[in-house]
Amino acid sequence: MSNPKRIFLVAVEPSGDALGADLMDALQTAYGADVEIAGVGGKKMSALGLESAIDISELAILGLLDGLKSYGTILKRVNETVDAAMDFGADAVVLIDSWGFMIRVAQRLQKRDNPPLLVKYVGPQIWAARPKRANVLAHSVDHLLTIHAFDAPMFEAAGLATTFVGNPALERPVTGDGAAFMARHGISADAPAIGVLFGSRQSERRRIGPILRDAIALLAGRYPEAVFISPMAPAIAGDVAADLSADSRLPTIIQVDEDAKCDATSAMTVALAVSGTATTELALAGVPTVATYKLGWLSWFIYRFILFKAKYFSLVNIAADQELIIEHAQTGANGETLAASVGTLLSEIGSGKSRGPALQAAALAMKGDGQSSARAAKAVIDLTTARQSRD
Repeated sequence: MSNPKRIFLVAVEPSGDALGADLMDALQTAYGADVEIAGVGGKKMSALGLESAIDISELAILGLLDGLKSYGTILKRVNETVDAAMDFGADAVVLIDSWGFMIRVAQRLQKRDNPPLLVKYVGPQIWAARPKRANVLAHSVDHLLTIHAFDAPMFEAAGLATTFVGNPALERPVTGDGAAFMARHGISADAPAIGVLFGSRQSERRRIGPILRDAIALLAGRYPEAVFISPMAPAIAGDVAADLSADSRLPTIIQVDEDAKCDATSAMTVALAVSGTATTELALAGVPTVATYKLGWLSWFIYRFILFKAKYFSLVNIAADQELIIEHAQTGANGETLAASVGTLLSEIGSGKSRGPALQAAALAMKGDGQSSARAAKAVIDLTTARQSRD
């Protein structure tokens, strides 16, 4: 390439930051000095050299009301992102996940003189809710890179050119040395090791954290020999640790950072997790899991009874069309129901009927050939080149 392609990446949540880091790495590996990258991202993208144009820490939002309360901040950050992309002279802007923020960025960029190529990376889950978003997206961006094969026909029907690239989240290491982790922390091989994952957003910590702590307290009473392990998302680790320390009902909980996450996952007998990327990763590791989720009541009513159409909320369950991951949401999400379902999983393991193999098989079926980030990088460069050849 005679002139470097100027690619502006935008990710404002931890899961998007991870996708963005994988894409950055693939772009840098395949194209080197022929590509210049700038944008908006978090710690993972920063570790690869990105200087984020804005601070994304305040933009991980859960629920409709939470979004409304932060609307002014969101719009300010949207405008700053648009300005940064234009100042960079981006040839292409890749908008990763996070519908509400990204669609506003795309629509504002469209209104600028000589707007860059607009690529959405990860489409909205229109198979679960809000199918009209396909039409909105088709009028707002030039191309969609989707991580699910079943997405493409739905978006193409709306007139949006779509490329299936696969899901990088399923290609990252999810397991490590469980035996070494257990030895390091003095965990007996006979002790049930219960993983507890509190999510990655402050709103999840505040709304779902108390329920998870209730479940831990109940499980500690019912399984006194159990050990509790909690991998912590960096954005909420300090606050979750403070919450756990302040709750006198709880046993000692082994808290681990991102570096020890894979080893910790391999040591888990079962897990209790806020629904999201973590539950898919646990499935890929073959860890029987209980997933939970809770929104504010108005948000829940709108999502569940007006917008949400899928039978399940866990992606693995949706793909497998069966409840491999036990789900509890809203009124069904309380300490007792969660603890009881963890007990069910432990009983199944004790009787030789673990869900682990079926979970792992379902997750592996979603994985693809392991080259999704490379395909996404190639698609971005090819689309940018095609645009430049037309201009």
